[in-house]
Amino acid sequence: MNNYDVIIIGAGHNGLVCAAYLLKAGYSVALLEKRSIPGGAATTEELMPQEAPGFRFNRCAIDHEFIHLGPVVEELELKKYGLEYLYCDPTVFCPHPDGKYFLSYGSLDKTCAEIARFNRRDAEKYREFIDFWQRLTKAIVPIFNAPPQAIIDILGNYDLTSLKNLLSILGGPHETLDLIRTMLSSPQNILDEYFDSEFIKAPLARLASEFGAPPSQKTISVGGMMMSMRHNPGMARPRGGTGALTEALVRLVKDKGGSLFTDQSVERILIDDGKAVGVRVNGGQEYRAGLGVISNIDAKRVFLQLVDAREVGSDVHELQTRLERRTVNNNETILRIDCALAEVPRFEAYQHRDEYLTGSVLIADSVRHVEIAHQEPEVGKIPDADPSLYAVVPTVRDSSMAPDGQHTLWIEFFAPYQIAGENDGLAGTGWTDERKNAVADRVIDKLADYAPNLKSAIIARNVESPAELGQRLGAYKGNYYHLDMTLDQMVFFRPLPEIANYTTPINGLYLTGAGTHPGGAISGMPGRNCARTFLNAQRPFLHRLEELGKTLLPR
Repeated sequence: MNNYDVIIIGAGHNGLVCAAYLLKAGYSVALLEKRSIPGGAATTEELMPQEAPGFRFNRCAIDHEFIHLGPVVEELELKKYGLEYLYCDPTVFCPHPDGKYFLSYGSLDKTCAEIARFNRRDAEKYREFIDFWQRLTKAIVPIFNAPPQAIIDILGNYDLTSLKNLLSILGGPHETLDLIRTMLSSPQNILDEYFDSEFIKAPLARLASEFGAPPSQKTISVGGMMMSMRHNPGMARPRGGTGALTEALVRLVKDKGGSLFTDQSVERILIDDGKAVGVRVNGGQEYRAGLGVISNIDAKRVFLQLVDAREVGSDVHELQTRLERRTVNNNETILRIDCALAEVPRFEAYQHRDEYLTGSVLIADSVRHVEIAHQEPEVGKIPDADPSLYAVVPTVRDSSMAPDGQHTLWIEFFAPYQIAGENDGLAGTGWTDERKNAVADRVIDKLADYAPNLKSAIIARNVESPAELGQRLGAYKGNYYHLDMTLDQMVFFRPLPEIANYTTPINGLYLTGAGTHPGGAISGMPGRNCARTFLNAQRPFLHRLEELGKTLLPR
């Protein structure tokens, strides 16, 4: 029998988190995953078994900060299911062309001491910068961990400490207005306000732009928290790679009686009398849901590809139009390069120490360098004349991911999904094997300018174009965040106000995943929040009592 209380489309980490909470609450759940392995953007795989046996690579997500801002790991007891986080320290290394470099540690004092070697004022301002973003992050974390339009749930998440942080950020009327102005500003505006030196502004701009927009973009100044979180809660990676998080969640789901089916690509959501009652997969097999269907894929694909327009009313037709025309994807995604290495890249001109490679290595020569890296993809250009990139050598912190004495290299390079003026290649995007490898060559050349031994250290490499990434993840236009993470598409606007609370106009159809609040990255928060929304709908009084009990417990 293929009958369950809940069917979840997509076994990414948020789908698995959502399933775990529902299973713990006593519901029967089946997850359907189109790939042969679960995890979505949170997998670790042996990509080149012939050329590089024993080397395992993170296929997308790698550094975990957001998950430590919520209770998912503790509430689901994921350590019991084999999850172990390894914290990275140092956290960021960014060499600058003039011989300076930015090196950050978990310790704010150690980081400021490193900055002071080159600029004492910038070191003092860095402490102020981090203090501001730390207080803001702690003040808004209760909002992350609740459905965005559920005021009671949000208020219930605030304790004395988070209230103090909120009040310290708001201050008086002038301070509150200045905070609003800061949120509407760009990362570049904020960095220019705090700092003098490019060697510190460039890497902070590069991290802020992880939200998927150039540092000049208004409304994403909140990207400043990306550096702040590397101090607290800290930057960590699961032992064995990001896929170890997925593996722990799968063990939990199976332990609680959940069902997980791979190679099951959903082609239609079944609707009966205005209610979602199941799904049909490629090949015709149907899975029935007694209480609800939850989608871990983006809302645009759900409503434009999986819902039969003849089976829904005018409200859904209007939503389809708004999703098609109102939500924004700016054409920026990533080209990924994975390398098996005989030795670590060595930054000899910067008094190389292997500890530089413990965290992230950023190649960001200036704020303008980062700006070009994000502006050109928006208009379909590949910014590879002078590449800016994000690189990680995971095996410096976790040797289990490669044979003894050898290493892996993970490179993220921002690139357009659709290349302007091109219609060849995969899905007509312009991305051919020849073009992606030519771009990868230039990216490797740039990194080798700083680490000259890199090319001779490469045993084998795998290049994944933006089009291939989008196809593998099932991500619209290759956007692994589902849609852009600018302020107009965040919190109670994500993905649109009318479906921002994980519910939809179709009774029994819910949304979770990166395209819902609080957005992309590894956090598990969309999965947890969606599960809470479902439970509130199924047994509102009982679940509210349980939530109230948790709120009243000492913290």
